[in-house]
This record gives sequence, structure tokens and C-alpha cells, in this order.
Amino acid sequence: MDRMTTKTLAEIYLQQGHLQEAYEIFKALAEKDPHDQEIQSRLKELREKLHPPPYPQPLQSIEEKVRYLERWLANIRNRRKG
Repeated sequence: MDRMTTKTLAEIYLQQGHLQEAYEIFKALAEKDPHDQEIQSRLKELREKLHPPPYPQPLQSIEEKVRYLERWLANIRNRRKG
């Protein structure tokens, strides 16, 4: 990675909605220090945001369906900002 890889820079990218850039920095940091729990936690969080898993079972209630679709819409809006 050509640029500086620091938690601070990754957090700035995250705050600005640049999830992929933040993920790449956290990934590089995790390779340097695989035991850092904060970095591992951020990687997991970003992985889920970038690639949300399909729902594990059919959504039963209308409220569940609405929440699921609202999360998808939020992800789409966040990607459009970047």
C-alpha cells in the first residue's frame, strides 16, 4: 500500500463514508498486527457493511422486511456518497 496505513487515516475514511478505502487500510494493519482486537473488530464490521450476508431465513413479519430493506437502502446511499 503506497499511502500511510494508520488507524487514524482509516477512521477518517470511515467517517467520510469511504468504506472500501477504510477496509483496505484496516486489512493492511491486520496483516502487520493480527492480534489487535480493535482492528479485527473494524474489519469484521466493514466486511459486513460492504458485503451484507443474505438473510438467513425467510423474513416473517412486515417489520422485519422493512428493517431489512432499510439497511439495504442505507448501504446504497452510503455507496453513492463515496
